[in-house]
Amino acid sequence: MRKQKTRYSEIIPRKKQWPIVQLARDRKSFIQEVANESFDTLKSLNSKKSLREELETTIHREKLRVKNNPWRVDPKDDKKFWQEMQSRLAESQNLAPDKVKAEEEAILKTILDRYCEEIAGNFKKTSYRFTKTIVTFGFARLLNAARGVKGIRSLFSRQLDLDDKIHVKGEPEHIRSLAKKGTVVMVPTHFSNLDSILIGWVIQHLGLPAFIYGAGLNLFNLKIFAYFMNSLGAYKVDRRKRNPIYLEALKTYSSLAIRRGCHSLFFPGGTRSRSGQIEKALKLGLLGTTIEAQRILYENETPEEPAGKIFIVPVVINYHFTLEAPALINDHLRRTGQERYYRERDEFTTSYKISSFLFKFFTKGSDISVSIGRGLDILGNYVDQEGNSLDSSGKIIDPRDYFRRNGSITVDEQREEEYVRILGKRIVTEFHKYNRVFASHLVAFTAFKYIERKNPKLDLYSLLRLPEEDLVIDYEDFKKAYKKLKKKILKLHKKGEVDVAGHMLEKSDISIELGISNVGMYHARRPLIKKGDKIIIQSMSTLYYYHNRMDGYGLENHI
Repeated sequence: MRKQKTRYSEIIPRKKQWPIVQLARDRKSFIQEVANESFDTLKSLNSKKSLREELETTIHREKLRVKNNPWRVDPKDDKKFWQEMQSRLAESQNLAPDKVKAEEEAILKTILDRYCEEIAGNFKKTSYRFTKTIVTFGFARLLNAARGVKGIRSLFSRQLDLDDKIHVKGEPEHIRSLAKKGTVVMVPTHFSNLDSILIGWVIQHLGLPAFIYGAGLNLFNLKIFAYFMNSLGAYKVDRRKRNPIYLEALKTYSSLAIRRGCHSLFFPGGTRSRSGQIEKALKLGLLGTTIEAQRILYENETPEEPAGKIFIVPVVINYHFTLEAPALINDHLRRTGQERYYRERDEFTTSYKISSFLFKFFTKGSDISVSIGRGLDILGNYVDQEGNSLDSSGKIIDPRDYFRRNGSITVDEQREEEYVRILGKRIVTEFHKYNRVFASHLVAFTAFKYIERKNPKLDLYSLLRLPEEDLVIDYEDFKKAYKKLKKKILKLHKKGEVDVAGHMLEKSDISIELGISNVGMYHARRPLIKKGDKIIIQSMSTLYYYHNRMDGYGLENHI
C-alpha cells in the first residue's frame, strides 16, 4: 500500500492578491522607486571616492566587461551606452562649476535607471500558471519514463508523482504558517543549476505564493530558460558587475520588494558551491537587505498599521550527484591552487544541454531531498507558529528592541553590519542541522579520508595525483571505516545536529551499495566503483567534491 501523500492547498488561492502580482502590476513605478532610493543612498554615502571618481571607475569597468566578457543576454547597445556615459562625463568638465555636480548626478541617475530596468523581473501570472503546468508535467513525464511507462501512456500516466522523487522534509507546515503572517525570505544551499527550478516546484508544492528570487543573468542567455525564470519570479543578478552603483541598485531592489511583502528567495552562498561543501562563508549583501527592510518597516509603522515581520527560512537541497561536479571542483581547485586566471564557465549553454541534463538526472532513479528549516527572525532567533521571536529560553521577545536607542528606532550601519554577521552564522548552523545525509556522501567521505590517512605526508594536490594502483581499498576495511562514521552520524542525528535519509538506517552493506551506485552516477569517470572485494577510486577530484559535503561534523576524527 502506498503511503498517503500530503497535498497542500494554496494559502492565497486568488493569485491577483499575491504580492508579486501586485508588484508586477506596478513594475514601471517600482523600478523608478528603486532607482530613486538607490540614487538618494549613493548621494549620502561617505565614500573615500568622489562621485566623479566612482562614475569613472564604473564606466571603465563596464567598458572592459563589454570588450572582454560579453554575454548574449547583454543589451545590443551596451557598447554605445557606456561610450556615451564616458563622453558625457568628460564633457561635464567644461561646464560651469555650479553645473558640474548636477551633470554628474544626472549621469548617475541614467546609469541607475538602466541597471534597475535590467535587474527587474517580468512576472506574469498567466505565464506562471503555464510554467507551473509545464514543469510539473515535464518532470513527471521524465519520472514515468524512468519507471518504464512507454509511449503515449507516459504522457498521461499517474503512476509516479513528483513527490515520489522529490522529498520535502523538515518544517513545511511552519513555513506555510509564517507566509500567512509576514514576509518569508527563503535562503537555500546552492549546488546545481537545477536548484532554481527545483525550489520553484517546492514553493508551488507547498501552496505558497510565487517568490521573487535572484537568478544569474547568464541563465537568461537562452530565451526558453529566460521565459521559465521570469515566469517563476526571477530578477536578474549579474556577477560580472561589482561596482558600488550596481550593487546598491541590487540591494535596494531586494529591500524594497521585501518591504512590499513579496516573499523572496536568494542563495546566500552567492553562487553554486564549487567545492561541494555546504556554504560556510555567506555573501552578506543581499542578506543585509532583510535587516534593513525590517528596520525601515519598524520606522514607518503606525498604531493603525503595525510593521510586517520578516522571517528567514534556511533550506537545504540534497542530491546524490551533481551533473556539474567535475567542472565545479576543477574551478575550485584552480582557485585554491592560486592560478591567476579564473573565468566562470557555464555548462548550460544550449537548450539541448538543459533538456539533456534534466532527462539524465530524472531517469537515473536518484532521489532528491529538500529540507525546510525552522523559521528565524532577522537576528537569527527562532520564531513560533504565530511568528513571535523567541530567546534561547523560549520566551517571547520584541525584535524592535534591537533597533532602538533611547526608546526610538534609529539607523546604525555598524550595528546592522554586526547583525547580518550574526544572522549569517546562524544560517550556516541551520544548514548543517537540516542537512540530510545520503549514503552517497558518506561513502565518498569514507573513501577519501581512508586514502588520506594512508598517505599522511601528502598534501591535497599530491593526493589528487596518486597513481591508480594506490586508489584501491579492500572492501572489508572500507566497510569497517564506513560503519564507524555511520555510527557517529546517527549519534549526531539523535542529538538533532543533522538529519539522515531513511536508507542510512539500513544495514551497512545495503547503504554502501546504494551510496556507491548513486555517487557521481552519470560522470564519465565515477568517483567510486565496487569490483569484487575491492573499492576502486576512478576520480579523486570528483570524490573530493562529494566528500566535502560531510565537512563540518568532525567525522575526520573518527577514521
